[in-house]
Amino acid sequence: MISTYEVSPLPSLPLAKSFYDQPTLELAQSLLGKVLVKETAEGLTSGIIVETEGYLGLSDRACHSYGLRRTKRTEVMYGPPGHTYTYVMHNHCLMNIVSAPIDAPEAVLIRAIEPLQGLNIMFNRRGEKKKVTELTNGPGKLTQAMAINNSDYGRSLFLCKDFETSYEGALYLIDGIRQGDITSGPRIGIDNYGEAKDYPWRFWVKGNPFVSKAR
Repeated sequence: MISTYEVSPLPSLPLAKSFYDQPTLELAQSLLGKVLVKETAEGLTSGIIVETEGYLGLSDRACHSYGLRRTKRTEVMYGPPGHTYTYVMHNHCLMNIVSAPIDAPEAVLIRAIEPLQGLNIMFNRRGEKKKVTELTNGPGKLTQAMAINNSDYGRSLFLCKDFETSYEGALYLIDGIRQGDITSGPRIGIDNYGEAKDYPWRFWVKGNPFVSKAR
């Protein structure tokens, strides 16, 4: 087993709706150490969240809803927290978790996870010759490894399945225990967004080998 984390046996109840009801930057840090789970016909994959980024809507030039921009794509961000905001960038799907109250369009990007279950499935999806540390050390990599895509847009992460039966496509988070200190710094890949490129709203588990690397 690669992971140094302790997690609840799967299946387990998803994190409660109340977990997501906290300020965006606090949620971004609280998500570190939680376990992201996706079920498909190929099987179950899961991983410990080790890196996140916060996006603060109205005043954040790097956020899709900057200035309260409201489009078909960003509509879910105006809803309640705890739902998924997925979108495609450079042919890669990225997964965000909606945060903040209704009509405050903010979200947390899941940047990297440490694989926990379903490694064989992840290798099949990402490439058999990949190093294990390359499977999920980036936002587009982890979604490919876990088969998270735009069909997951708007999905509730707290009321997503009947835990007495298997549910094709279920996506949810369960509790875990973070090992390691939290570090923060500027977000990655937003150099063209003015002062927003310097905001220290990226959070990661210090020393974890699955944290993404800036190009």
